Amino acid sequence: MAPQRPQGAGATKTKGPRDRGKPVPRAPGSPELYAALDLGTNSCRMLIAEPRGAGFHVVDSFSKSVQLGLGLEMSGKLSRGSMTRTVQAMRICQQKLKRHKVRRMRLVATEACRRAVNAREFVQRVHRETGLRLDIIEPEEEARLAVISCAPLVSPKTENLLVVDIGGGSTELVWIDLSAVAREDRPQAIMRLHSGFTQAASEIPEARVVDWISVPLGVATLREQFNDVEDDSARFALMSWFFEENLADFSPYHATEPTERFQIIGTSGTVTTVAASHLGLKRYDRTKVDGLRMTSEQIDKVIRSYLAMGPGGRQADPRIGSDRHALIMSGAAILQALMRCWPTNRLSVADRGLREGLLYAQMSADGVLEDQTA
Repeated sequence: MAPQRPQGAGATKTKGPRDRGKPVPRAPGSPELYAALDLGTNSCRMLIAEPRGAGFHVVDSFSKSVQLGLGLEMSGKLSRGSMTRTVQAMRICQQKLKRHKVRRMRLVATEACRRAVNAREFVQRVHRETGLRLDIIEPEEEARLAVISCAPLVSPKTENLLVVDIGGGSTELVWIDLSAVAREDRPQAIMRLHSGFTQAASEIPEARVVDWISVPLGVATLREQFNDVEDDSARFALMSWFFEENLADFSPYHATEPTERFQIIGTSGTVTTVAASHLGLKRYDRTKVDGLRMTSEQIDKVIRSYLAMGPGGRQADPRIGSDRHALIMSGAAILQALMRCWPTNRLSVADRGLREGLLYAQMSADGVLEDQTA
């Protein structure tokens, strides 16, 4: 499949990185709860949260590697085993939603279900066996939700922003021009994109989406394409080159003028795992990872250490985790390609993504967040 973008966009587990811990008791009279579920190619993740100030407080969470897209690259279908594993995970989510009496929720599926010929059958099975209704979202909405989740990490000095979301089946990139927005308003201008990348005419300066692209290559799909390459280093080099080739039509690709006002924010399990390895964390700590800024040299050093470990060493490394070791090098290949292409030597790490974007979008639309601009 070719990379996708909307009409008009152009050149003008076991405990892991996403685990949020045990349920948090709620005080009597707390605000209504919201839920967001992200069913990707590799994982099923859910957050249940309550609005708090300009953000939200997580009450409960769920994360499990279900490998929904396993074998999809070859067959074009979701396998019976993959669907069964995923339905079992969805049952746990349904139990949590019922226990917390959640009424406001958004449950979405992404690339694997977009591509599978039997996706409708799978969605119907989920509803029949769990009562939950999955919404298969388009690449534009997936990209938009990833962007707004990262709004709190946007530096006031940033004039050009690239948000990268490396998923299991696809990678979304969004390039945003913030130069017309007042410094203090830039994070809020990102948040206003929840209603769409094309903004209505307004007297208020807006964040302008220069271009966006959804590359149908994520950590799982890219790895499957090069499964037949036995040499570890050669496979990594080929994956990195192949991903970069798929960025050729992304219009800001050639914007190579160095600038201190350019920021890349990366959100994914790959990015947070690389950050945890860089910090030498024996146990993952979101407070140390989310918002961390890494240099290209630091990222390359971690990737070189992964290559030196080999497959067996990566599998045994607790910083990588047993459910990510097989996919970390495809994710690292994507990350390395991105850092080669654009005029910055730093990456901001975001331990946030589609679920957080879903929560922000629901709460913002309901007007329950403080200081939100319609």
